Amino acid sequence: MKVEIWSDVACPWCAIGTRRIATALERFPHEVEVRYRSFELDPQAPRGHEGDRTERLAARFGTDVAQVRAMEQRVADIAAQDGLVFHLESARDGNTADAHRLLHLAWELGGSELQVRLKSALVKGLFTDGEPIGSPEALHRIAVGAGLPEADVERVLGSDEYLAAVRADEEQARRYGITGVPFFVVDEKYGLSGAQPADTLVEVLEKAHTDQPR
Repeated sequence: MKVEIWSDVACPWCAIGTRRIATALERFPHEVEVRYRSFELDPQAPRGHEGDRTERLAARFGTDVAQVRAMEQRVADIAAQDGLVFHLESARDGNTADAHRLLHLAWELGGSELQVRLKSALVKGLFTDGEPIGSPEALHRIAVGAGLPEADVERVLGSDEYLAAVRADEEQARRYGITGVPFFVVDEKYGLSGAQPADTLVEVLEKAHTDQPR
């Protein structure tokens, strides 16, 4: 079986979805190949944003700072229920194209296992440790720490390698009609939008397995 997950590195709900699919797979007794696909919520974002993040989000959503802080606290509380530690007030988001390119590198070098490991490291780096996700230096540190060879990481970050693969994922998302992430596609047949509970993900996996040709 195959599960493809369209997500963005700078998306807290995608991070929650990452943990929930991991929980679902622990409960699912059949082999599943997981692959993360690229989706940029803000392709025009700079490598790093200036100024206060909460104020910027308040301006973007047309609300006030207090409401954004309350919203982020709710997300952090939900993440905590899934075993994640979020410090959204200190998250340093930015352009995620380079992070997505490294996820493609991880897939090429080590398949699902290495890609999932890097995805988890990127989530922790941004939402727990306050790493600037658009910074090549931070991405280098995170990727090498997750087990990617340093020479390969440096080569990719110093070029536009895998950018075409990122764009191909995003084009596929458009063909599927994906407008928000996370979005799960199981065996290219079943689509599921949002950070669904692990129970729901297990149900979809079981249905997909039952429907496989014998």
